[in-house]
Amino acid sequence: MITIERFTLNNGLRVLVHHDPTTPISSFNLLYNVGARDENPDRTGFAHLFEHLMFGGTTNIPVFDEPLERIGGENNAFTSNDITNYYITLPKENLETAFWLESDRMQALDFSQRSLDTQKNVVVEEFRQSYLNQPYGDVWLLLRPLAYKVHPYMWPTIGKTPEHIEGASLSEVKDFFFSHYAPNNAILCVSGNVTKQEVETLANKWFGPIERRNVTPRSIAPEPEQTESRKLTVERNVPFDAIYLAFHMSSRLHPDFRATDLLSDILSNGKSSRLHQNLLKGKRLFSDIDAFISGDNDPGLFVVTGRLIDGVSFEDAENAIIEELNSLAEQGVTEYELEKVKNRFESKFAFGLTDPLEVAINLSFYELIGEAEEINFEVDRYRNVTSDDIKRVAKTMFTAKNCSTLYYKSIK
Repeated sequence: MITIERFTLNNGLRVLVHHDPTTPISSFNLLYNVGARDENPDRTGFAHLFEHLMFGGTTNIPVFDEPLERIGGENNAFTSNDITNYYITLPKENLETAFWLESDRMQALDFSQRSLDTQKNVVVEEFRQSYLNQPYGDVWLLLRPLAYKVHPYMWPTIGKTPEHIEGASLSEVKDFFFSHYAPNNAILCVSGNVTKQEVETLANKWFGPIERRNVTPRSIAPEPEQTESRKLTVERNVPFDAIYLAFHMSSRLHPDFRATDLLSDILSNGKSSRLHQNLLKGKRLFSDIDAFISGDNDPGLFVVTGRLIDGVSFEDAENAIIEELNSLAEQGVTEYELEKVKNRFESKFAFGLTDPLEVAINLSFYELIGEAEEINFEVDRYRNVTSDDIKRVAKTMFTAKNCSTLYYKSIK
């Protein structure tokens, strides 16, 4: 059972504290409720750009990493379509350094043209190297707008195109920062051998003076129900043909989310999974095959992807995948299959809760989507999923009209 204490500063910053006396390391996690879905469709990639800008120094601390390196601390960040998350791990006795650093860049980010140009170049180079010049790198640039026509999940966190970042002005960047990166749009969690009183003292000292900001209200139109199958074929200089099938699925808070997650594990988690046994090992149609969920806060995607063996046609590969999905939807799963993936989830989830950093990250996220205490009931909710739930979700989700298919053809 994860115990949580909480308080809220006058400026709206929500703070969580998890006391763990077994570790000498403290984990400091700051989650901003802003992601790629909050961007202007004509200026995408800003949330990811800010992940870089926040490490570019401030007017007070030109090099963010230096103070942490001196005390044996580490830090990093990640951006998704839903959130931007910054975290620091450091010895408990140096915890105040984390408060100093994070409060400073929330307050006094270096908005110089020099800093912006430097980070724009970094992000644009990342875009080109990881998405445009990497084999299969542009898959999400193709699959997302195929599956989404209205919702901003239609672009990945890197953005639609490098031109959106290249054209970003200093005033646009400032506006985005002050509209989203605010104490009243953030959740802080500290995990380690710390008390609520210690954290409250430091939070008031370092974050308390930062004023609330006018956070841009989130107004996102829901994605309309897909009513017909969609297909796209592209040719690329890659070694193997690949196929991607994307089905719309429930949101993170929907009761069917956990059944859908377990369904993806039944299909592809491990060598004993259905797709591996039947299509890779049995029919030998694929060199690798996978199924996974995007796990988004709003309704996301259930994706099945595989790389085809030479000589296998896209039609045969797609039909084989559809046959497996239909079989699961019609016949359901065995209790053994379901128990196996439940055990695997519980083991992985429990192991993660032994890491103070993972605890801090998870508590921040659970607080964002509801209450941090919900983390204590997650295993039970997965345990309560039945074979009937799996069958019902599969039958509803795996329909032709709900599917967007990408044929990623190798140029021979």
